[in-house]
Amino acid sequence: MTDEQVLANTRHWIEKAVIGLNLCPFARSVYVKNQVGIVVSSARHLDAFLDELDRELDLLQATPADEIDTTLLVHPTLFPDFEVFNDFQNVVDDVLAEHELDGVIQVASFHPQFQFEGTTPDDVTNCTNRAPYPTLHLLREDSVERAVASEAGDAEQIVERNLQALRSLGVAGWQALFLKS
Repeated sequence: MTDEQVLANTRHWIEKAVIGLNLCPFARSVYVKNQVGIVVSSARHLDAFLDELDRELDLLQATPADEIDTTLLVHPTLFPDFEVFNDFQNVVDDVLAEHELDGVIQVASFHPQFQFEGTTPDDVTNCTNRAPYPTLHLLREDSVERAVASEAGDAEQIVERNLQALRSLGVAGWQALFLKS
């Protein structure tokens, strides 16, 4: 699979699921303004991927939000196992601390087999954090705070609305989103 295909599939997911289902009510604004960086990693090992994460954190911190508000670091092959990817989040937290970015940048993770604790793998609510490929979403804390403040309701209400939307959609509806038209 080429980087262009990974990028196209990631954009399709953003447009159909994240924005289309309004899973993130803040995404549309930055996406249509081209303020979402999408980086496809081809790192062959974890150390190289961590180097890319370092570069993207530095770039995000050094770039005004009106140019790059948020970044998706996508790796299509390095983390096929969700549990390994989930455990890797502890390393990501350490990297944020090393960069002194606690409270400045937060990282949300997405994976094709994402599974919330206490759910079964086929529970459609897991899809709120499912993406075509393992993805680290680097978010500016101040942008998140502004977006939450401007959104009717709070983060917990958004989460509950997303879960309900996915339950209504069902697994077949979720899968249908990704059939290319």
